[in-house]
Amino acid sequence: MRIDLTDTTSSRINAGLIEARHSIGTPAVGMVLTLVIVTDEGSAYDALKAAGDASREHPSRIVAVIKRPGRSPRDRKMARLDAEIRVGSDSGTGETVVLRMHGELANHAESVVLPLLLPDAPVVVWWPEDAPDNPSADPLGKLAQRRITDAAAAEDPVTALGVRAEAYAPGDTDLAWTRITPWRSMLAAALDQKHSKISSAVVEGEAYNPSSELLALWLADRLKVPVERKVSEGPGLTAVRLTTADGVICLDRADGALAELAMPGQPDRHVALKRRETADLIAEELRRLDPDDIYRATVTLGVKQLTSADKPAETSPASAGDTDETPKKDTPAAAKKSAPAKSDSAKSSSSKKATSK
Repeated sequence: MRIDLTDTTSSRINAGLIEARHSIGTPAVGMVLTLVIVTDEGSAYDALKAAGDASREHPSRIVAVIKRPGRSPRDRKMARLDAEIRVGSDSGTGETVVLRMHGELANHAESVVLPLLLPDAPVVVWWPEDAPDNPSADPLGKLAQRRITDAAAAEDPVTALGVRAEAYAPGDTDLAWTRITPWRSMLAAALDQKHSKISSAVVEGEAYNPSSELLALWLADRLKVPVERKVSEGPGLTAVRLTTADGVICLDRADGALAELAMPGQPDRHVALKRRETADLIAEELRRLDPDDIYRATVTLGVKQLTSADKPAETSPASAGDTDETPKKDTPAAAKKSAPAKSDSAKSSSSKKATSK
């Protein structure tokens, strides 16, 4: 069921939600959180579709904020709120409110969204594109326990990672980090089986891929060994190689779907490592709403020194540093040479969110 409201208010929208639920015979509210999506008209469809699919696992009220400040001085001075309410089959297992804020009202989105939040329920804000430099200081970000950005959608993804590191606050996360959860889980499981000293690592992935940089930084942080970042043709992450005293552990995914795991003394095997859809990434982030300390330690590890992705012909060593929040000035791209670390350190690094696909 859909209800269109033109030149409306937050109180009328709440009344419309109650009316819509009664009309389809579901007056009880069984939603567990409010997901606020800050987007534009061009990205709204894909973002709402992903959020709707994720709501089948996490029933939620989805509030899409589309700002339309206008181009002319006259348009910018006006203030009008249009809304579209979707419940039932049009909104997954929850309900959706699409807000179009015109003119001056676009600068005060939080005043419209606040009355629409579910009472006594967590709030998550997601910026599919054009995320603010400091999400926790954004007026909408201040309403949330969890703030989701996506460095891959930025014009310069590696620079965006540096911005995320400088402005990090508990509750921040990025979909570039979520994309490597299966990789981290698989590598940690491989090292559980092979207890051998690790001396170095190599991460291969296409240029302008922030997930490749984050995986290199994660390995550097947890293993305390030199990590080299190499550029490949993709798609996305393509391979990770860990050099051990017994040989090379290689996780190679050349086609973006099926990976091959090679370990010394064991037959090669194929593992499912498919590139996931946005809905799966959002659903994973909504499972745990507490601060991600592993992400914090990774993104703040020497991220300012990452090699720019506009130099695909070069490779840069990633170097491990301390796990302090402040990166060292002399830290190279991902990890400083240090004494080899046992694989047990990677074992303990498995993220609290890690799940195998």
